[in-house]
Amino acid sequence: MSKKKSKKVKVIPYKKADLKADILKVFFSNPSKLFNYKQISGNLNVKDSGIKQLITKLLIELEQQGKLKEISNGRYKLKSHGAYIVGKINISSKGSAVLDTDESEELVHISQLNLRHALNGDLVRVYIYARRKHQPLEGEVIEIIQRAQSTFVGVLQVGKNFAFLIPADRSFTNDIFIPIDKTTKGLDGYKVIVEITDWPKRAKNPIGKIVEVLGEEGDNEAEMHAILAEFNLPYKFPKSILKDAENIDESISKEEIKKRKDFRKTTTFTIDPLDAKDFDDALSLKKLDNGNYEIGIHIADVSHYVQPDTALNNEAVTRATSVYLVDRVVPMLPEKLSNKVCSLRPNEEKLCFSAVFEINKEAEIKKQWFGRTVINSDKRFTYEEAQEVLETGKGTFVEELNILDDIAKKFREQRFKDGAISFERTEVKFDIDDKGKPLGIYFKETKDSNHLIEEFMLLANKKVAEYIGKKEKDKTAKTFVYRIHDKPNQEKLINFAKFAKKLGYKINTNVPSKISSSLNQVLKDVVGKGEQNMIETLAVRTMAKAEYSTQNIGHYGLSFKHYTHFTSPIRRFPDVMVHRLLQMYLDGEKSQASEKYEQLCKHSSDMEHLASKAERSSIKYKQVEFMQDKIGEVFTGVISGVAEWGVYVEIEDNKCEGLVPLRDMLDDFYVFDQENYRIIGKRNRKTYQLGDKLNIEIVRTNLQKKQMDFRIIGRPS
Repeated sequence: MSKKKSKKVKVIPYKKADLKADILKVFFSNPSKLFNYKQISGNLNVKDSGIKQLITKLLIELEQQGKLKEISNGRYKLKSHGAYIVGKINISSKGSAVLDTDESEELVHISQLNLRHALNGDLVRVYIYARRKHQPLEGEVIEIIQRAQSTFVGVLQVGKNFAFLIPADRSFTNDIFIPIDKTTKGLDGYKVIVEITDWPKRAKNPIGKIVEVLGEEGDNEAEMHAILAEFNLPYKFPKSILKDAENIDESISKEEIKKRKDFRKTTTFTIDPLDAKDFDDALSLKKLDNGNYEIGIHIADVSHYVQPDTALNNEAVTRATSVYLVDRVVPMLPEKLSNKVCSLRPNEEKLCFSAVFEINKEAEIKKQWFGRTVINSDKRFTYEEAQEVLETGKGTFVEELNILDDIAKKFREQRFKDGAISFERTEVKFDIDDKGKPLGIYFKETKDSNHLIEEFMLLANKKVAEYIGKKEKDKTAKTFVYRIHDKPNQEKLINFAKFAKKLGYKINTNVPSKISSSLNQVLKDVVGKGEQNMIETLAVRTMAKAEYSTQNIGHYGLSFKHYTHFTSPIRRFPDVMVHRLLQMYLDGEKSQASEKYEQLCKHSSDMEHLASKAERSSIKYKQVEFMQDKIGEVFTGVISGVAEWGVYVEIEDNKCEGLVPLRDMLDDFYVFDQENYRIIGKRNRKTYQLGDKLNIEIVRTNLQKKQMDFRIIGRPS
């Protein structure tokens, strides 16, 4: 008689209380780090799926008990209960300081006296005071853990026995004392970069030394370099890096071509802005026998030329992005690479990383392929040239352009049906002479040729992210670099919806799936109306900022579950990382360690933010420069911002913005109504609200502060 087989009982070696204690130990040992259930499992050497599920439940439980805080989807951090917390100092141009930290639910205010020489962006440890009744939470800096920067840019003022740097950064309220010497005496009024060398405890002002002279105040080169230096961005390459770039072999061997798919005989072209020099994407089109189209999105293979652990790579990592100022591009890669070797110039063989799709006339994707290719572009179109072909039906590659345009329009229509949000923001451009002086302002128009390129780049980015990011059955997704965009801040969204309702517009905030469609409808309905600018501005402000991460939460604005940046490796380092990871996985390699890539993602997001601020600063500078000879002239504008110190007005004709200070509004005493984005006169009850049209006179311009002051003349009739 055969024995009955005994059932195997799965033994969980953890009691719930013990497991919870061990989870907390991991967090206590790493109080500033974020962990998800996988990382906790790895730390505890847990491989059993049942225990992993229990860890997930316990993380939620610990968060509900107030011991952990969920920072992002499924990622937790220890919640501080002590009197000391760590964060970054955020100082406004008005001098008020708060602590940017995940360790406090409330805003921590820090007085100038209690900053203890901490500067904007510094990582600090702060002691939290016991709360006084009905007062905000306050603290005091007790340790500067890491300086955000040690060099500062500004204008040098030289006296008989001393010199001071007046910093360009308005959050830095202390001038920097410079010991005077023979060199310093000739630099009065010059833009310079200064390094802080000492800051005695009881001294109000730090002591510094001049490390670079940029040029005379007002000189265009000096001012543009000063803007870059203000945000700690480079404006030139080290000689060693330029030498490395010059030594790169441009030739393409037969052996290299054999490793790649050959598209040299397929119709291929680029479409870029008129002034572009780095062409990092091209489109190819071939009709197939079955009536479908083979469409290739070909991207410069930067990763072939820029190898890991090289000086060129390290420089690209540090920069992370190209910076676009009004009159120049400060590239991520030296010009030899960005404008020559990697640029997909016409009638030159180029190495690419490509996403190739078989697509039918209904814009349905039947097949896809990713890999390395070699191309030879037949033509370089500007957007204007491609648009003319589309509009007239005449010109080179007219059939190919019309096919691509038709498919792109179908992609675009479907994208908005799926919930993508349609933000069309006006892009300001300048006519500039050879000395950098702005002669005029115009706005970049977005037409079908722009949308054509946009849709195919979105397609490549989306499909590459899906290819790596979609989880196979019982397997976790491989480490990858995603471009993520979180859902709108719920409080901001509700406040915006309440305000829009007063103007007769309805935004559905109750049903998540209806938010984007109702928002799109509002953005469509306001076009051409007086409140258009106001509604569009407020809608943008409700949105989260897009960033890079290995933790995929999708892209809300595009309504994509998977999205990355694959299409611009000449100007963005995350795209280089994407190319490298994609090739590794195509070669069958295992998932890479996420920590390294997450750090690079955070750095890339930070650098992108700085580059964006520098770009806006350069636009502001040129706008004020353009308007400084127009004092006393009257313009029509729209209120673009409202604050407790005044109303900001954007001139309709040129998008130049200035402030009407409340202190100059002498007809009444005006009070700031934050909830309704307006100011109200106490006596006459006159209101000025976001979106209102006004006639204003230019009263003052300050080029160094990039500021203009306006005076209200009245309302347009």
